[in-house]
Amino acid sequence: MWPELPYAPWRDTAATLHLWMQIVGKVRLSLTPWVNHSWQVPLYVSARGLTTSPMPIGAEILELEFDFISHRLAARTSRGEERSLALVPQAVADFYARLAEPLGELGVAVETTDMPCELPNPIRFTEDRVHCSYDAEAAHRFWRALLRIDALLKLFRSGFIGKVSPVHFFWGSLDLAVTRFSGRPAPLHPGGVPGLADAVTREAYSHEVSSAGFWPGNDSFPHAAFYSYAYPQPPGFVEQAVTPGAYYDKALGEFLLPYEQVRQAAEPEAMLLDFFTRTYLAAATCGHWDRKALECSLGAPRRVRPLA
Repeated sequence: MWPELPYAPWRDTAATLHLWMQIVGKVRLSLTPWVNHSWQVPLYVSARGLTTSPMPIGAEILELEFDFISHRLAARTSRGEERSLALVPQAVADFYARLAEPLGELGVAVETTDMPCELPNPIRFTEDRVHCSYDAEAAHRFWRALLRIDALLKLFRSGFIGKVSPVHFFWGSLDLAVTRFSGRPAPLHPGGVPGLADAVTREAYSHEVSSAGFWPGNDSFPHAAFYSYAYPQPPGFVEQAVTPGAYYDKALGEFLLPYEQVRQAAEPEAMLLDFFTRTYLAAATCGHWDRKALECSLGAPRRVRPLA
C-alpha cells in the first residue's frame, strides 16, 4: 500500500517521466479553455496511471492516459478509436516526435511549445537527448503511491465547504495537490517562478490559500515528501505545532513531512491526515479565516452532509 520511493534509484526515470508528462500536459493546455488557477491543465490519478481527463476536439473528445500497468501512453477518442505509444527508454526528443503519430492517426492537430516549464536550465523537448530513462517498476511504484495519497487528499478535501480545488496532479512541478481558499483576495504574487509566466503565477495565487500535497523530490531536495504551505503566509504560521516528525523548511517556505516517515508509521493514513489538518489549521487560525463558515466534518459514503 505504501511502496518504497527512495529518490536516487529512480532519479533518471523521474526526470524523464516529468518531461514526458509536460509534453502531454501541453497538449491539454492547447486544447482546453482556461479555468481559474490553471485548473484546466493538470492530470488526474486513474485506475491505470495518470490521465488528462476528456479534452475537446471539435464535436468529440480526446483522452490521453499514462498507463503504468501496460506501460504505454493510450490515446482514445469518443469515436471509439484508440492508439498507443510504448513507455520504454527513449529520449525526450523521440517521445515528443512520436506522440504526433497516434494523434495524427486520430485526426488531432495540436500545436504546443517545446520548452519545459518550471525547471532550471531547461532543454527544448525537440533537442533533449539527455533524459532517456524509463524504469517500468519504479514508475509503477510511484503510481501506486499516488493511488493511496490521492484517496487521502480527497478525504481531506471533503472536510471543507468553502472553495476548494479538485485533487490535481500538476505536471509542471510534478506534485499531487489540493488547495483550500479563505474566500479573500490575496496580495499580488511577486512571480519569478522559473519557466512560468508571472501572469500565470499571479492568477493562480489571486486569492488566499492553504495548499497541501505530495512531491517525489528532485536533485536539490532528493527526498519524497508531503508538504503544506499558505499564501500569503500569515504571521505566526511557522511557529504552529504540527504533526511530530514534520518541520518547517525555510528554503522551500513550507511544512514538510517525509514520505518515508509516513510509510513506516504504524498508522500512515492517520499520520498523514493529521499533517494535512494541523497545517491547514495553522494557516486558517493565523490567517483569521472564517472557519465556522468554511469547515465541516469529513465526508462518508452515502451520508448527506447535514446543514448547520
